[in-house]
Amino acid sequence: AYYGRGPIQLSWNFNYKAAGDALGLDLLNHPDLVQTDPAVAWKTGLWYWDTQNGPGTMTAHDAMVNGRGFGETIRSINGALECNGNNTAQMQHRISLYQDFVQILGTVPGGNLSC
Repeated sequence: AYYGRGPIQLSWNFNYKAAGDALGLDLLNHPDLVQTDPAVAWKTGLWYWDTQNGPGTMTAHDAMVNGRGFGETIRSINGALECNGNNTAQMQHRISLYQDFVQILGTVPGGNLSC
């Protein structure tokens, strides 16, 4: 019931509970809200981006604004699955998508793209 949903793919019951508590919603008992309500989906994504370290040492937001780079956001969101030599193809795909978005936005990706 707690599989990845939303723009950051919120997973695990403890994340649904913590996000729900922060947002004033019962996501532990109603995890499907993240899939069926776009506002809830984006709120959980922004909650995770701004407040959760995940397996990393800082939030994804802090990684981007403090010069640690996109690679550190991968570590904060999917570190155990994609960093330290794990699932490098998935990590490289994520980096390629990031580079595509950066190009569309007309900016530069910065350093430290991988974790």
